[in-house]
Amino acid sequence: MRVLLVGDVNGRPGRKAVTQIIPSLNNLYQDIDFVIANGENAASGFGITDKSANELFAAGVDVITMGNHTWDNRGINIIVKSENRLLRPANYTEDVPGFGYGVYESHKLLKRIAVVSLLGRTEMRPILDCPFKTMDALIPKLRKLGAELIFVDFHAEATSEKVALGWHLDGRVTCVFGTHTHIQTNDNRLLKKGTAYITDLGMTGGQDGVIGVKVESVLPRFLNGMPTRFEVCEENVMLHGTLVQIDDKTNEVLSIDLIKEKMKTE
Repeated sequence: MRVLLVGDVNGRPGRKAVTQIIPSLNNLYQDIDFVIANGENAASGFGITDKSANELFAAGVDVITMGNHTWDNRGINIIVKSENRLLRPANYTEDVPGFGYGVYESHKLLKRIAVVSLLGRTEMRPILDCPFKTMDALIPKLRKLGAELIFVDFHAEATSEKVALGWHLDGRVTCVFGTHTHIQTNDNRLLKKGTAYITDLGMTGGQDGVIGVKVESVLPRFLNGMPTRFEVCEENVMLHGTLVQIDDKTNEVLSIDLIKEKMKTE
């Protein structure tokens, strides 16, 4: 079984990359069974809309996870209440609308896959409930719901917080993958008790900018501190993520490999 994890989809270029590249990856790896993508930057780099979410679903994404930009677009409350494949962070309090986790059925093997969206607390806003304790409480619930595999998107700033959560959940979940920093890390590996881990999947979108934003719209902030309007980078568009391979019978993780695929220009 193969599960594709797609790093932060950034604006229209990122959505186009997902639409073009996922089918080619399916052919290359002989059918990907499930796709999880972080979509909190899918609409012009900030938040998501029903249109951009549906574009990702139509491209083959099974579940979209979110992060600190969850509420940046008006209308998100309607989508997040009705669409259980769109996950806001689970460590929001229970009175916040939407779903923080879900249990889904894979296509080919009909396995029950749980996906959890979490937001970090170190150097992040807003500050939510403890992600570590949130997962401690969630894991028994997910197992009762029949989850055979558990994937956790930890949308966090600090590498230390991400690594710590990986070790905290080692042996209790299938995979912990980080998002948010838009820079793909090279620490993809299996932890001691078998959990697949990577600190950050990277970004799906234009790579020749500053974490997905045009260089010229960012530099003034560093040079003189003046506010500028961020514009999405459209140059050198790539899909970044990982491919997690799992034993069909035992549910043991076999590998977690980096994915870096460039979008073909029209």
